Amino acid sequence: MEDYNIFTLPNGIRILHKQVTYTKIAHCGFILDIGSRDEKPHQQGIAHFWEHMAFKGTKKRRSFHIINRLESLGGELNAYTTKEKICFHASVLDRHFEKAVELLTDITFDSVFPERQIEKERSVILEEMAMYYDSPEDAIQDDFDNVIFADHSLGNNILGTTESVRSFHKEDFKQFILENLNTERIIFSSVSNLPFSKVVKMAEKYLAHIPVFSAKHVRDPFTNYKPKQIEKTRSVTQAQCAIGRTAYALNDSKRLPFFMLINILGGPGMNSRLNLALREKYGFVYSIEATYTPYIDTGFMAVYFGTEKRQLNKSIALVQKELKLLKEKKMGTVQLHAAKEQLMGQLAMAEESNLNFMLMMGKSILDLNRIDTLAEIFDSIRTVTAAELQDLANEMFAQDELSLLTFLPEQ
Repeated sequence: MEDYNIFTLPNGIRILHKQVTYTKIAHCGFILDIGSRDEKPHQQGIAHFWEHMAFKGTKKRRSFHIINRLESLGGELNAYTTKEKICFHASVLDRHFEKAVELLTDITFDSVFPERQIEKERSVILEEMAMYYDSPEDAIQDDFDNVIFADHSLGNNILGTTESVRSFHKEDFKQFILENLNTERIIFSSVSNLPFSKVVKMAEKYLAHIPVFSAKHVRDPFTNYKPKQIEKTRSVTQAQCAIGRTAYALNDSKRLPFFMLINILGGPGMNSRLNLALREKYGFVYSIEATYTPYIDTGFMAVYFGTEKRQLNKSIALVQKELKLLKEKKMGTVQLHAAKEQLMGQLAMAEESNLNFMLMMGKSILDLNRIDTLAEIFDSIRTVTAAELQDLANEMFAQDELSLLTFLPEQ
């Protein structure tokens, strides 16, 4: 049974709401089906820059008034950009929900991109880029995107390049929005104790005037993966390593069992196979993780860790050993049951956050046009077999299909 409601405005914007009666906090936000992969080569970083500029002035507010509007009420206003989404969201006491709706509408649709603020924010973003470059754990993840998705917009850094960020002006933002904004691909998502009828009423009050935008930008699919082994020298104290490849898209039937396999391999639990092998047994790493990120038409998996240079080859060999074990040795009944219970527990705890659930709802409707309930997801997890996981391991962990990127300390 669906425990959420959807209403579509005449301009195409969909209102998505889940009522949670026990909370006093309202979470809401606009999720736009636009991201860094939609940028042309000369636009690299403009989606993220737009996210910043939304807070820097609208037709009726200056930067300070935007920042102070909800913060002075104890609320929070925030935003983020990914490869495929831009989101502006807020969390407030339920009695201030209308103020949040009005402010979010203002910054999402009525930003004016003042040139003076562009210049200020340009410096902020360049500092953000420098900060990421100084953090090798973050830098290797950005660089590994480019290794996996070479010569494609999915491989570009969300922050852009120094050259592109320095080039943007007011008209560039307006042009990017016109080229990509489609009101049928915008969700206003909400989780609060308010009844759906009241949320719709407020949405109609503040969103009905927004004109129809109908950009039909078609995303270029990525189809040309070639495994690579790349070594770079950086001014780092630890060696950093990334191992991975392309993986299943969002709508692939293998997505959930593969997510489970990655969780077994190197998920957040301290009992993951990689953590037990590299940290607990040998003390080679402080942290190691395996991740799986699906996109609408493709995806990728990766293992990331940092270690002393003298231990790098041993660490890589241990990762390869764990991948080989998953390929060659089928999980036992007790192991499989424990892995399922662990994943279901993690997913249930993640859903305890109403903010995360609000964001997940909007993304899920945009990408899949549905929201799977926790019970449905649990049912799918329970049907996964050990043989299925072993088959996935053999398909995805073939050594000659894996790419490798290492950062080595300078002499």
